[in-house]
Amino acid sequence: MSTDKVVFNQERTKAIERLIQSGYIQTPKVIRAMKQVPREEFLPQALRERAYIDTPLPIGYGQTISALHMVGMMAEALNLSQGQIVLEVGSGSGYHAAVIAEIVARQAAEPVGHVYTLEIIPELFRFAKANLRKTQYDQRVTSILSDGSLGLPDHAPYDRIYVAAAAPKIPLPLTQQLRQKGLLVIPIGRRHFFQELVRVKKDDEHLIQDSLGGVAFVPLIGKHGWKQ
Repeated sequence: MSTDKVVFNQERTKAIERLIQSGYIQTPKVIRAMKQVPREEFLPQALRERAYIDTPLPIGYGQTISALHMVGMMAEALNLSQGQIVLEVGSGSGYHAAVIAEIVARQAAEPVGHVYTLEIIPELFRFAKANLRKTQYDQRVTSILSDGSLGLPDHAPYDRIYVAAAAPKIPLPLTQQLRQKGLLVIPIGRRHFFQELVRVKKDDEHLIQDSLGGVAFVPLIGKHGWKQ
């Protein structure tokens, strides 16, 4: 094992321990997944040394990779289990999808789960796809270039859907593609500030919402999001 890899592994362990102590992550499956996925492999080369600072980092084209605590919080809020089919809106660098795949689609585990991730920016779609391939998550995560606000009807319904960008309101296609008793986690609010992370549970024809607190995400671009 190279010296760099050893150092990154040590930094990752320390960062995850801080998240546990702060109460951001609690369940063994989320802790294990975040310890497993190498965040440094999902960053531009110039930012790799900052991989385990708990802050959003720029990945180009006006987009960011979410802070470590936010990835952990969203994973906890989704109440994930092995075998679930999950839709991610906003691939970014591919890191968040890899963490989710480590929970729902563990290698050699049954039932077989999968993550579908949608990205509207072509350059980031290629970046995420390459990152998932080099870290060997590409068999568990399918990357698709498309308007994520429209969802992905081809593989619906989904057990879980989460959105890594803020929408002005909950996109109707996403709730339509959510399985009964399924969960959707999405930031809702203004284009850049005063957003709220909302969890939605689909219960028959009703959508039950609860707030997970204030957040700041990049805007969701698309037909059911914000204009470019």
